[in-house]
Order: sequence, then structure tokens, then C-alpha cells
Amino acid sequence: MTDTTADAVADPTPTGPPRRVHAFRDDALGYDDASALAERVRRREVSPAELVEAAIERCAAVDPVLGALVHTDYDRARHRAEWVRNSQLSAPLAGVPSAFKDAVRVEGLPMTLGSSAVPTRPALHDGPYAPLFRATGLIPVGTTAMPPFGWTAATERQGGLVTRNPWDTGRTSGGSSGGSASLVAAGALPIAHANDGGGSIRIPAAVTGLVGFKPSRGRHPDEKFSANMPIPIISQSVVTRSVRDTVAFLTAFEAGHRPVGVPPLGTVARAPGRRLRIGLVEHSPAGDPTDAATLAVLREAADRLAALGHEIVPTTAPVPDSFREDFIAYWGLLALGTSSGGRGMFSPEFAAERLDPFTIGLAAMARRGLPSLPLHLYRLYRTRRRFDSAFGEFDVDLNPVVNHETPEVGYLDADLPYETHLERVSNWVTFTPLQNIAGSPAVSLPTGRAPDGLPIGVHLSARIGHDRLLLELASEYEQAYPFARIWE
Repeated sequence: MTDTTADAVADPTPTGPPRRVHAFRDDALGYDDASALAERVRRREVSPAELVEAAIERCAAVDPVLGALVHTDYDRARHRAEWVRNSQLSAPLAGVPSAFKDAVRVEGLPMTLGSSAVPTRPALHDGPYAPLFRATGLIPVGTTAMPPFGWTAATERQGGLVTRNPWDTGRTSGGSSGGSASLVAAGALPIAHANDGGGSIRIPAAVTGLVGFKPSRGRHPDEKFSANMPIPIISQSVVTRSVRDTVAFLTAFEAGHRPVGVPPLGTVARAPGRRLRIGLVEHSPAGDPTDAATLAVLREAADRLAALGHEIVPTTAPVPDSFREDFIAYWGLLALGTSSGGRGMFSPEFAAERLDPFTIGLAAMARRGLPSLPLHLYRLYRTRRRFDSAFGEFDVDLNPVVNHETPEVGYLDADLPYETHLERVSNWVTFTPLQNIAGSPAVSLPTGRAPDGLPIGVHLSARIGHDRLLLELASEYEQAYPFARIWE
């Protein structure tokens, strides 16, 4: 059962200028990534119990400012740590502390999807994803914050509940996996669950300096309420501080789950076996032009990839002009289904009157636009079918994750008027939704920084099922150009 509810602090902004917050220190977790910690557990240099206690202490140290945990599960984490230590099992990530995003069913914990409309009643059993996640050996210590239903790109909830960016507590941690990203970036956890329906792994990773990989559709199972979408767009994964941690998690997960419709990941090399032809996309046809700081980081990453021997060719995004309108319409359809069918999807106690303004606005837009919905769905299905061929002769596309620098807390406040919220989020998030419709893999890498020092990520994507190629390219880049660390 839940030990306690750790609600985000409504207004934890420190007095004076914004500041950086992290928990890295010389304890059991140290400065290691998840792969190094798992190796230390195997060598018995550290126990799972020591790692879990260090994670609990670190969460307690930074979460009052970051507001990233929504429910803690410390007692069960301690129990699992003792069980791992005493067992003879050798799961690849055994003993490494982690957390679930508040978007999957976990026995004994509430799943509210960041919404006041969903009751905080503990789940009676796991959903399809939670046991497979734990089978990798990871030990969840709780669940992390997200915005209502994951519709937006900042982790802010009704009533002023905010999850902050540890690089600058005055900025957003992104969304919708902003709680997980905040804790991993701050060093409270080495790795954490995240999921992605329009950029919700990649955007938080980009703004907090992490690796955020969205797998191909079919690589991981979905929760029932998302698996029944007309176009399944949700991908489950993790946010990490290294490419090798992402690879370690994906391969460990695959040991217990066979992917559907895509080839197994298999062995991921440290670099692609050949030089790649990479399409460079600087601006999205779906929004405002990319800003100067983001363009500078993107072009630097392109130059570095070229220095590694890859061919960089400027191109345009493989997306039709109607895509933004179509995706927003689909977004609205999902919100309409949530608001009208919440009692069946989540709980008989679902309270539609407590929905946030953005969900209500999206649902109302969808209701008004129902006559044109078949056209939007048809065009999205066509985009999905034609995505691979739209790549042409390119192996990978390179583009920004988002088109401008990380906004301040409040820019995507959950209590904003619907029209303001929609304009802001759709003008910032202009690159990442395409891969959710297509079902293709994509990764955000923290390759640079803005002039003020905040991380800026770049976005690599490939054809459906080409996850391994993308991870090998990401691994090669990281080895040649190590990512910045928050403690440096």
C-alpha cells in the first residue's frame, strides 16, 4: 500500500534568482548511471537496500522543491530490495531504484493520470505493463507527476501544483513525463518510467538534459485504456542519463516480453555498422520557426555527426501540411472520450466536473468538429501508412525536439484558458507528434545548452522497427561527445 502522498508544493520558488537543484553526492548511488549500479550490485559492492535507501533520502532532499513525486511506495521498495539481495535471480537491472509514472496501473497505488477527476483509489491489481517493468530488476519507490491525462508539454496540475526543472527551478520540466525526468535529472533516481503520446518522453528529456527514447509501436504493451485508441499513439519507455541505460532497459524488458509487429531489438552495437544518410530538418511546417538557440544546437549536432562520417543533407519534414490540424483534432477526440467515458475507463467515481480547462476545451472542440472527424482520421491513417516511404533515401531524420527554449513555470499552467493553452503548446511542440502517429522510433539526446545554461536536445527518428539503428547512432554520438551533467 501507499506509505504517503507527496503532493507537489504549490509555490516552492526560492527567493532570489532561480537556482539549480540536484542530489548527487558520495552515497551508495554516487554519480553512477543505472548500468554501473547494476554491475556494482552483481559484484556485491553495494546492496539493493543501500541503493533504495539512498534514493529515498535523495527524493526527500529535492522533492519539496521539485514537486515530482505524487505517491511514495517506500516500504514495498525496501521489501523488494531485501528480496533481490536474498534471491539468486539475476535480472539485468536488479536492485536499481526507479519509479513509475502516474500513468500505469500498479497494485496498491492510485493511478490518477495527473487529473483531479480521477479518484485516488489504490489499484486492486497491476496493469499489463507494471510486472514487466519490475521484471527487469528495477525497484520502484513511487509514482511520478504528470499533467492531466498527458495532453500537454509541462507537468503542471490544477491548483498550482508544479513540477520544476532541476537545472532552473523557475522553468518547466516538460511533459508529460516531467516528474520522472525531474527526479532523474536531479540524481534522485538513476532511471524512471516514462511514456509518450506526442513527445511526452522526448520533451522532458530535452529540457532536463536526459536521453529520452520512444520505441516503435508494438515493442511494449499498453494499458487497456490506451490500447483501444483508434490510432494507438502511446509508447512506454524510460528516461535515463545515458544511452547505455536506455539500451539496458529495453533489452532487459525484451527478455520478458516479445514485441508485436516489429523485430526484436537484439544486440545493440556501440555504433552503426555503416555510415548513415541523415536528413536535417531545421523548421517544422506545423508551427513557428525554430529559434536561434535551438538552431545553433541542432547545427552543432549535425556538424558533429558529419565529423563522425555520416552524410548530412538538408531536407523538409516528412509530414503533410494538414498534420497539425489533424493531430489536434485527434487530440480532441481522445479528450472527448476521456471526459464522456471516464467512469468506464477509470472508475465509477470519475468526476467530470473536476476536469481541467484544457481537457474540457479539447473535448468541446472535438464535439463541435465531429462531422469533419472522419477526414482527420483518414489523413492521419494515410500519414501512418506512408511514413516509411516519406523517408526516401534517408536512414535517419535529425531535427529539434521543440522549436524554442524552455519556457518558465506557468507558461502551460493547467488552469490557463483553453485557447491560450492550445496556442502555446501547439506552437512549442511542432516536431514530436509525427512519430506517435507513424509508430516509429525516436530519441531525444541532450547535445547542447542554451545561452543561459539550460539543456537543449536534438531529435533523431527512423523508420518503424529500426530502433536498433537509432540507438547505435545515439551511442556513437554520446561516446564522441559526452553529455553535460548537472553537477558540473
